[in-house]
This record gives sequence, C-alpha cells and structure tokens, in this order.
Amino acid sequence: MTMDTCKTSPHLLILLCFASFLQLCHSASQQKSYIIYTGNSMNDEASALTLYSDMLQEVADSNAEPKLVQHHFKRSFSGFVAMLTEEEANRMARHDRVVAVFPNKKKQLHTTRSWDFIGFPLQANRAPAESDVIIAVFDSGIWPESESFNDKGFGPPPSKWKGTCQTSKNFTCNNKIIGAKIYKVDGFFSKDDPKSVRDIDGHGTHVASTAAGNPVSTASMLGLGQGTSRGGVTKARIAVYKVCWFDGCTDADILAAFDDAIADGVDIITVSLGGFSDENYFRDGIAIGAFHAVRNGVLTVTSAGNSGPRPSSLSNFSPWSISVAASTIDRKFVTKVELGNKITYEGTSINTFDLKGELYPIIYGGDAPNKGEGIDGSSSRYCSSGSLDKKLVKGKIVLCESRSKALGPFDAGAVGALIQGQGFRDLPPSLPLPGSYLALQDGASVYDYINSTRYQLKMPLTLTKSVENHIYLPNMDSFSFSFSYRTPIATIFKTDETKDTIAPVVASFSSRGPNIVTPEILKPDLVAPGVSILASWSPASPPSDIEGDNRTLNFNIISGTSMACPHVSGAAAYVKSFHPTWSPAAIRSALMTTAKQLSPKTHLLAEFAYGAGQIDPSKAVYPGLVYDAGEIDYVRFLCGQGYSTRTLQLITGDNSSCPETKNGSARDLNYASFALFVPPSNSNSVSGSFNRTVTNVGSPKSTYKATVTSPKGLKIEVNPSVLPFTSLNQKQTFVLTITGKLEGPIVSGSLVWDDGKYQVRSPIVVFNTA
Repeated sequence: MTMDTCKTSPHLLILLCFASFLQLCHSASQQKSYIIYTGNSMNDEASALTLYSDMLQEVADSNAEPKLVQHHFKRSFSGFVAMLTEEEANRMARHDRVVAVFPNKKKQLHTTRSWDFIGFPLQANRAPAESDVIIAVFDSGIWPESESFNDKGFGPPPSKWKGTCQTSKNFTCNNKIIGAKIYKVDGFFSKDDPKSVRDIDGHGTHVASTAAGNPVSTASMLGLGQGTSRGGVTKARIAVYKVCWFDGCTDADILAAFDDAIADGVDIITVSLGGFSDENYFRDGIAIGAFHAVRNGVLTVTSAGNSGPRPSSLSNFSPWSISVAASTIDRKFVTKVELGNKITYEGTSINTFDLKGELYPIIYGGDAPNKGEGIDGSSSRYCSSGSLDKKLVKGKIVLCESRSKALGPFDAGAVGALIQGQGFRDLPPSLPLPGSYLALQDGASVYDYINSTRYQLKMPLTLTKSVENHIYLPNMDSFSFSFSYRTPIATIFKTDETKDTIAPVVASFSSRGPNIVTPEILKPDLVAPGVSILASWSPASPPSDIEGDNRTLNFNIISGTSMACPHVSGAAAYVKSFHPTWSPAAIRSALMTTAKQLSPKTHLLAEFAYGAGQIDPSKAVYPGLVYDAGEIDYVRFLCGQGYSTRTLQLITGDNSSCPETKNGSARDLNYASFALFVPPSNSNSVSGSFNRTVTNVGSPKSTYKATVTSPKGLKIEVNPSVLPFTSLNQKQTFVLTITGKLEGPIVSGSLVWDDGKYQVRSPIVVFNTA
C-alpha cells in the first residue's frame, strides 16, 4: 500500500474530529463528584497527593482527560474528591488502598423556654472549665454581631485550640467565636451566597446560639416567645465550619470540616443536617467523620432527621455518635381565625402580622384560578405559586387546600391565607403573610361558610301551612323570592402563646428507628426540645424563608431535629466541663441513663421515637455508673458487621484485626441501651443475651442492685444482679438475658442499677419489625 492510498479527505478528518469531540463531551457529561475514602490519615502530604494522582490515572477511561484531585483530606483521616464516571468509580472501589467510594451527595439542614422546661435553669451549677470547652458547629455559618456571641468577659481561647479564623471584609472572630472557616470543594459561589462564613440563611446562627449562646434578655420574635434566650453552655467557645450553602451541604464539604475540626482541638461537634443514608457506615460522610472524631476523643452529636413518623426513617444513626429526636415543650402557638358569622376557629402558625381585627373578603383558592396560565380550580385550590388570579385574590384572605408556604396568595397580593391539613399539627408554619394552619374539619367549615354566604335565597312571605309534605300558599299572587349576594369575610389574629400540658411529646416529623444498618443498636439515643424553639437569627434571612418577606429579625422561632441536636450538644458540653477526661461514650451514657423516661403507650414506635428519653443535663453530671467504649470496642463491633481486617486496618491505620473465631455482635457493644430483634417466626421462643461493663463514677464504695421491668410474656434476668464497688473507675461486668414470648411488634422494658443514691436506667426494647 502506497502513501497515496492512505490519504484522508479534509471532510472526513472534520467528521472524525467532531465525533471525537462529541465522545469527549459525552464522557464529561457522565462524570460526577465522588469521594474516595482511604481511611486513616497519611503522614506525608506530598506522597499522598502523588498516590491519589496515580490512582486516578489507573482507573481513568482510556479516552479521558487527565484527572484532577479536587480536594484531599489530610489532617485527621485520608481520602480525596474527584470527578469520575460510574465505571471509573467502580474500578476505584476495587483498589486495594480504598475503603469506600461514594457519590458526593448533598445533605439538607434538618431558647427562652426550652432549657428551663427540661429542668436546666440559667442558675445551674457551672464548672470553671466550661470556658475551655469548644463546640464545633457544622452548618450555614454564623451572624457574628448577634448579642448571643458577644465576647464581653471572655478571656483568650483555650491553649488547646489549633484552628484559624477565616476573616473577610465583613467577618471577624472574637473570644466567643474563636474559629471560622468555609468549605466549598466545588469552588462555585453565587452572588446571593458570598464567599464568607457569615450566615445569610439563619439556620447556623440558630443552632450555635441554642448550643452555646450568651444569655440575651428580652429576646423575642417580634413579641412572640419573649424571655431570655441562651444556650446550654453560655461560657463555652464556638468554632464555625460553614458547610451548607443555598444548594445544600455536600459530603465532601462535611468531611473536609471533620478533617479540620478534629485536628483543631474541638470537644463537641454538632451536626444538624442529614439526608438519605447508605446501608454502610463508611459510605456516609457524617458517619466517617464521626468515627475519626471518636478515635480522637471528640463527640459528634447529630440530628435524627425530619422524615417521621414512618419507621426506619433516621438520617444519622452511627453507633459512635449521638442521634437526637425532637420533642415539644410546654408552650405552643395558636392562631385564631374569625369569620363574618362570629364563629372562631383555632389553628396554628407563627404569625407576627396583626390585622387588628379588621375583616377582609375571603375567597376559596379553587374559585380563583389563573386561567391566563391555563390553570383551573382543581389546581388553584392548592394555592401554589402562580396558580391564582391576582385580580380575584388581591386584598382578600385565601382558603387553600394544602399545608403549604402560601406562595400563591403571597405572590398574588392576598391579605392572608388559611392553609389546612391533618399532618404535622404540632409543627406551626411560618408564612410570609398573615396565616393560620387549620385542621381539615375546620377548613371544611370555612369552605361551607364561604359558599353559604355568597348566595342567599330571600323569601319575604312566610309559608303558613304544610300537610303531608305539601306546602300551601295562601296567595300565590303575593309570593315572591330573589337571590342576593353577600361577601364572605374573615380576619386572622396575631399568634397567641398557650400552655401545652401534655409536653414533652415526640414531634410527628421526628425520624424514627429502627436503625437500618444495625437494628440492635437502639436509635435515636435521646430526645430534646425541637418544636417552636426561639434562638438567634440572621437578619439577612426572612423568617419564612420566602423571598419578598421583608421582616428583619434578630431572633426566630423554628422547629426540627436540627433544633433538638444543639440542645444535646450543649448538654454534652456541660457534662464535659465537669469531666474533661471522659470519653465520648461515657458522656453519651451519662446523658442516656439519667434521661427522663417517656411513655411507650403514647408514642408511635415507643423507644424508636425517643430512645432513652428526654435529656436532663443537671443529672447527667452525676450518673453513678457509665457504659464506656473506645476504638477497640467499635473495631470489634465492625468485625461483627462483616468488615474485613484489611478494611479496618485502612480505616484505623494500625494493626487492628478481626478474630478468626467469634466476632463481636451488635448486642455486645457496650451501649447504654438494649435492643433485641426477634424474627417473626421466633416470636414464641424469644432468646437473646447482652454482655455489658459499667464503670463506677459515683461513690467510691457502693453496691448497686438491679431492678428489671419486664414486658408481658418476657422474662428478663441480670447476672449478677448485685454489683459491689470499692473504688472510683472500677469496672464490673454483667449479662442481661431475655427469654419468653413476644406479644406485640414492639415491647418495652428497663434495667435500673440503684445504690440508693444514683439510679442508672437503660431502656430495653424487643421487636420483630426492622
């Protein structure tokens, strides 16, 4: 073959180049951000980066452009972030230096009265070491000018602090906020979400002030919830790690924050965010970070999630962290609605607007469709944005058939909105206009009123005779009737505060267990106030989270397990201030065994809703006994979950290994609760045992006796049933055995160790649904 026969036409070359370009574009479009977690930290950063680059080139498709390391974790554990195709990610997962590869998913952001309600007043006994405790807040940033973070009276940061303050033209730290840093691995910032630690969302400010904010007297949300706002540990320091932005909170940013916070010297990490969890602890950014935190003596407190009340809806449930559910407090907010017929209905909302009792026309959303946009009444009744006719709605109150943010009425210029529904009646919404959330029956009554007043039949002549359902008129010539129109009217009052006599109750939205990965680790661990919590806020963020809501607040009332989580973080920091050397497990145990018991009879899914119960910080300082655990216990637990020796050695960076014979089961992890899963086929022959060790932190010489409460059909025994102690920090072991018949899908019991001074309570749950 001669050279002439190999010549290619210019047109063919162009086509070949274009095809190659399309192939490259397709390959790039299939890429997404992945986290490659490689375990324990590597000492040599340069060597680590070289290794990561080599690994990327090894797994790269043959036609791919050179791969870049977007970010690498280096201070507390190791790994990196890179753009990969699904095939490249699968190849990377098989690499012998890799623990796990998972998509860089986005997670979402899940108090005047609350601390007092749980029996923890501002005047509670305080340890001098409280000012040495550092709480790391992983959230949307912080508003530094808030009085909650004033550093008046604070000395310099503790000497253990190794972090930094990422200052900017509009942000500086002080001796209260001792550290601040932003995390945005993808490097994209919008003009509405600037490159600063400053919080323009409000969530992070609310969380930080709930955990460790200064006392601020006369705090309120435009008059609602008035009192003294404060955190649990008012003298503690705050380190801010901004991982959440308008587009969410990515695993990569969360892991980068963990990497720094652990090395910075923090004591407690509070994480009020989460998302859909993987059935593998080491494919979840929060679980990975919390594991490395606990190895370094740092406790991570997480929100359980807001996907309740369905079972197995938890977002965070790793056994080395605390998972917190949300409960009500003894204050609730009601918003009354009065109609033109003088009938009043009581709904719920956080309504700071005042119509001063003035009556306005009221219209049903289904009668005001935006026909110009092709919308009919079947859609407009839900009052979504753009669904309503502005001409028909402006200046009126709109009745909507949904529990929504009332965007449709707000956009259309309505005076107010009535939303309705049966779900989440314990969650008062905050709307951008006057509004109330009515029960369905009351909403139906309002609808009937609107219809009954629009058209009325007028009959001036009285009907005088009726025989066997026949009506006789005395003079038909004088009989007349007519239809007349009368405008239905209503008003919405400003929200009132009332006493909630049945609190605490687990919130309907609070996520429930069982734990989807390890059902026999009872989660959530604890419950804390999370409904209608008043705390500091960012003035840059509207309270309803709706653009166009021009109210400017320094304090806001919001709900969620995000609000419950910092209560437990503050309580954990309080315990830490009295016991600086206690491990994260010991602190968790103290909070659990001193918690206030809630009733399984009044709560859906019993302990899977509230764990050990509601926190009592004052009691938690003196628990008597603790169920302690360390890295070796968690490694043994992971062996029992099927993790290999190779994987565990990558994670720990040491010679950890799984025994060839018996691996530790979930029941043997030294946890302050007991959960026994019984397959439905074995309900008539229940059998299970738990090995536990308790450490004496109460009286040096003491004798604890076991008191067991067994549910019907089951026999629970403790051996030995008496534990004598002769010194502090002495350990004693026991075995708890459960046998018998399971007479329900979930049954509850308890074990209490009592020495006459301390009562150390652990919940016991036996169940057949997971």
